[in-house]
Amino acid sequence: MTREGSPFKGAATIALKEAADHMTSARMHLIMLLVLLTAIGAVYGAIGRISQTTAEDPYLFLKLLTVAQEPLPSFAAFLGFLLPLVAIALGFDAINGEHSRRTMSRLLSQPIYRDAVLFGKFLGGLLVIVIALLTLWLLMVGLGILFLGLPPLAGDLVRGIAYLGVTLAYAGVWLALAITFSTVIRSPATSALAALSVWLVLTVFWGMIAPLIANAVTPIDPLDPTSVITQFETQQAVARLSPQMLYGEVTAMLLDPAARSVGPLFFDQVQGAIVGAPLPTMQSLLIVWPQISGLVAAMILLFTIAYVVFQRQEVRA
Repeated sequence: MTREGSPFKGAATIALKEAADHMTSARMHLIMLLVLLTAIGAVYGAIGRISQTTAEDPYLFLKLLTVAQEPLPSFAAFLGFLLPLVAIALGFDAINGEHSRRTMSRLLSQPIYRDAVLFGKFLGGLLVIVIALLTLWLLMVGLGILFLGLPPLAGDLVRGIAYLGVTLAYAGVWLALAITFSTVIRSPATSALAALSVWLVLTVFWGMIAPLIANAVTPIDPLDPTSVITQFETQQAVARLSPQMLYGEVTAMLLDPAARSVGPLFFDQVQGAIVGAPLPTMQSLLIVWPQISGLVAAMILLFTIAYVVFQRQEVRA
């Protein structure tokens, strides 16, 4: 049979309904309260550290995202660690939850296709994350204006908006991963555990695994000085299989205008450069464009896997 009409008809309705369910659930209230309190603490600690900074710094507001005060991490490090947990909490029972409640057949009996169901659930989770990120961003800007007494400059806003876009893509990777496990695994508890296991490995242990893999693939040859560089490049390539590594490199480049590379720089590469001079925002984006593309590609790949599996599943009443 040939399908009639757009396969995404009804996706907006499902997305809004999914977002409303998330926003009114006690689970999300607790998670967002934790995120909000931690973010306020991180920004307040950063304000305390940079309150003595002169107003001549053209990117003063960016320091609110990167400066940390013990024992709290910086705002950017906090998002990189906790945002995956928020995304996993939004998506781990997106599909198998419908099966558990025996509502999937009732949902698909409506004049909508499976495409719209999966796409709507993904968009609903992203919508909640967008609302949360905008809230945190406005809160950070408001606290900065209140305590520093200075408005953000155009350079701060441009880099901050670019950072928000990359953060959304980073969260989308983990949301797509959670939805993929929710599609493949019928038990919500098992899919949540699987997604958390992947997050734990890629976030905590991958930095220890990457050097071991690089040493096994490209061992150092004492007679070849360039083998050290080759092994480091291999280690960097393996480490970039982790979304957190990609996100960390993009964050370091966008929020530090003086940064010129995400890896080591040789002397001939910086010869003639003005030390400490900030790079234009477009130049910083071009340097980390491969990392940004990698995050978007990972999100699309994971969603495609979930899409193919969901299309082939049998749904019984």
